[in-house]
Amino acid sequence: MRFFCLFALLAPVDGAAPTYSRDVAPILFRHCGGCHRPGDVAPMSVLEYKSARPWAKSIREAVVSRRMPPWFADPSYGHFSNDARLSEAEIKTIREWVDAGAAEGDRAQLPPVPKFVKGWHLGDPDLVIDIGQDFQVKPGADDYQHFIVPARLAQGRWIRAVEFRPGNRAVVHHGHVNLVRGREEAGATTIESMTPLAKYLEREGSLTRVRADAPVLDDACVANAPDLPYLRGYQEGAFASFLPGRPPDVFAEGSAKWIPAGAQLEFVIHYARISGAPQTDRTSIGLYLAKDPEKILHRMDLRNFFFRIPPGAAAHTVRRCYEFEKDKLLLSITPHMHFRGKDVRYELIRPSGARETLLSVPGYHFDWQLVYRFAQPVRIEKGSRLEVTAHYDNSPNNKANPDSSAAIRWGDKSEEEMMTSWIEYFEAEPGRKPTAAGPSSN
Repeated sequence: MRFFCLFALLAPVDGAAPTYSRDVAPILFRHCGGCHRPGDVAPMSVLEYKSARPWAKSIREAVVSRRMPPWFADPSYGHFSNDARLSEAEIKTIREWVDAGAAEGDRAQLPPVPKFVKGWHLGDPDLVIDIGQDFQVKPGADDYQHFIVPARLAQGRWIRAVEFRPGNRAVVHHGHVNLVRGREEAGATTIESMTPLAKYLEREGSLTRVRADAPVLDDACVANAPDLPYLRGYQEGAFASFLPGRPPDVFAEGSAKWIPAGAQLEFVIHYARISGAPQTDRTSIGLYLAKDPEKILHRMDLRNFFFRIPPGAAAHTVRRCYEFEKDKLLLSITPHMHFRGKDVRYELIRPSGARETLLSVPGYHFDWQLVYRFAQPVRIEKGSRLEVTAHYDNSPNNKANPDSSAAIRWGDKSEEEMMTSWIEYFEAEPGRKPTAAGPSSN
């Protein structure tokens, strides 16, 4: 995600080698400073020459190889508003800067350093809500915890963005926030709400997995697919989510989501396995308010729970399809897999038979689970079919693979697998414009 306004790039004068102040800082400020700044997730700050200079060779290698900024979509397909790739000219500038000795240059030429609100990428929230306790994370095993807290809203409010802020980044792997009516209700993204799936599941403490003897259906797109839970249609998505490398949920311009008066928030947090002493977490979210949006934002989740990845398989195929029951405008796609996720492709077959690739991610990376936002909404006609094809590498050649000798089913643990797609969309015909009274006025 790009956090800053564009700075003009100044060309070196009279063939002079690039300098940090004049040529490189504008690039780093624009593309890298959101994470590479004091107190954030990245290992060093690029906002000052003295902190960036020791990392010059590493910066060069990362940008020349296009490992940084992280972006994994195949540029042959689709156009995305949050495309994080550096231009060839920007890469050339950084390469030449390092090769020439990584000089600081004239500090008078340094552009203004971006300003950040400590701890929040999106600036000060209008409302902050936390999990309601200092939760102790015990060493030894992954853990899924549910915290239900009141939103404390006397009246319903429109929300234009949500930033999920881990209280302890060392232990919070990912999380979701669902709207619920009370403690007796399970949120949309939780296994507890998916009762038709229960007979195929087993539990290990707070974690869930599909049983080894559950039916296997790698290709949920086949015409004679058995009637297994959640392989047709879609499931409602979370109100907001946090994943490694995923930016905050900033909803499409002119759109918002609604929190009704009296609503409760369910935080679903995956705490990663730790060793040593217990640690404490108090995760929170920041809410950013909107007024009378043009459209209501929705999210659909597509899953296949019934795949089985054989031991040693280097490119095992798992598929999921969805036939659009009405016209929609697609805004973004977020693929989600675990360590064995290799690649994923989203192909659309329109009623005319025309086929197009909306998104291809040929090198999926578990540590950077990105959202891909279309530059323009993609209009999908009723009767169109979305085909999601993912490949998994369960071979010894996959350096991230926890165990290539195991057969892998769906499971909460990162060492198991998932096949999920989060897709943001508008209804193509939303009806009357939303008002301050909320969605019920549509």
